[in-house]
Amino acid sequence: MSIHDIQRTPDEHSRFAAYLDRLRHIAGTEEVDLVSGVLSDPDRTMAQSAVLRHLDRRASDLCPGPAYEEWAQAMTRATTDHPFLVQRLREWSLFRAVTLELPWQPDDLLASSNWLQLKTAAGTNTAALDVLAESGRTKRIRHTARVGLDSRRTGAALGP
Repeated sequence: MSIHDIQRTPDEHSRFAAYLDRLRHIAGTEEVDLVSGVLSDPDRTMAQSAVLRHLDRRASDLCPGPAYEEWAQAMTRATTDHPFLVQRLREWSLFRAVTLELPWQPDDLLASSNWLQLKTAAGTNTAALDVLAESGRTKRIRHTARVGLDSRRTGAALGP
């Protein structure tokens, strides 16, 4: 079934499922075209939701490796007219920097969404946990970061 066949399906739930299936099985070089095609669906909210799920899945898989940077740039170009998706890609890049202990700015983390702050608070970067324990946006984020810091301190105190 082509993307045009999917778009002619009247039920948005069926289109959503078909898009997710196509996105799950797409080859790397065709990914940008498929993402652009999905985003041309008349139901903008549904299309962005399908692409968001795809971006989250792929970013999670690619995040630790060197292929992430090129992929993120290509996806940013493909989603340029969709600010929420561009923001999510930007936040995945910040999450990658924090996780891999690459350079990052605390202000960028504090300005990020609850999604990224909570995801980072559940991680292991002590500097990020300190920032979020002190100034995370919500009580849940601050608490999660404090629990992470406490467990790192307890683990360090126990030693090998």
